[in-house]
Amino acid sequence: MNLSNGPLPKGKIGKVLSVHFEWLLDTVHGADYFRRWHRQKTNSGGLMVHKSGHHFDLVNWWINARPVTVAGMGKLAFYGDKAGKEHGWARDYERARGNQAAKDDPFAIILENDETLKKIYADAEGEDGYHRDQNVFAPGIGIEDDMAVLVQYNTGATLSYHLTAYSPWEGYRVMFNGSHGRLELEVVESTHRSASDPLTTGGQIHGTAALPNPGPVTVKVQRLWEPVQELPVEYEHGDHGGGDKRMLNVLFGPLPGESFDTGDASKQSADERDGTYALAVGLMANESFKTGKFVTFESLGLDI
Repeated sequence: MNLSNGPLPKGKIGKVLSVHFEWLLDTVHGADYFRRWHRQKTNSGGLMVHKSGHHFDLVNWWINARPVTVAGMGKLAFYGDKAGKEHGWARDYERARGNQAAKDDPFAIILENDETLKKIYADAEGEDGYHRDQNVFAPGIGIEDDMAVLVQYNTGATLSYHLTAYSPWEGYRVMFNGSHGRLELEVVESTHRSASDPLTTGGQIHGTAALPNPGPVTVKVQRLWEPVQELPVEYEHGDHGGGDKRMLNVLFGPLPGESFDTGDASKQSADERDGTYALAVGLMANESFKTGKFVTFESLGLDI
């Protein structure tokens, strides 16, 4: 995404007082975290760390603030054995490969249908025994699929965040409430998925290829006592919103014979402190999930 002066138009809404951020993973992308090693929190830290860490990093950067206190609630509401049976989606198989029950299961991933996934995973199973296509409704899943988080920042701003990993559409909404107005960003990566869509491939799952049925991207600003304005925005649906190309060109330069405009991406590099603060929100949220209490940044004992 490319918007002049960054996602927050300078001077438009005044001091940011609160943020609401909703991220929606659909039942292809979201389900994928429950097919593989991420499904165990001891491996991945759960979606609060593995996925939402990127989102917390954005908020920290957008409002130029660091997290102080976090509270959250998380649950396995849709995937897993119990919820799968309760909601009528569960199928009785351990993994998709070689199982007839998975052939028409919209939640199954067939590795052989994507050449990249086949080469990386199916053809390599004899080397490490790793199964990339496990049943998302199997017993023993240890991460959450529905998470609500509240963050207080050192500036006094607050964030209310929600991650849903079983949405019918994929994308996100961010709303900034400021002392002089409100800014709203909505990105619809995909309006829906078809259960029989043959284009559900590894590249689409992981953002390097555009998703099917792309939707609109809108940025709206409304100052107090004024009508709403919709701002023009450039957006690429592949390569993580076009960010991958810019990042790679900043780090390594363009390919021989290639010319690429990185915009002001070279001025937006993060450091280890930024990464630590983003990770910290996820770690504090996980601790709050367990204890039901507010968790402070200081309690993590991070020396930064």
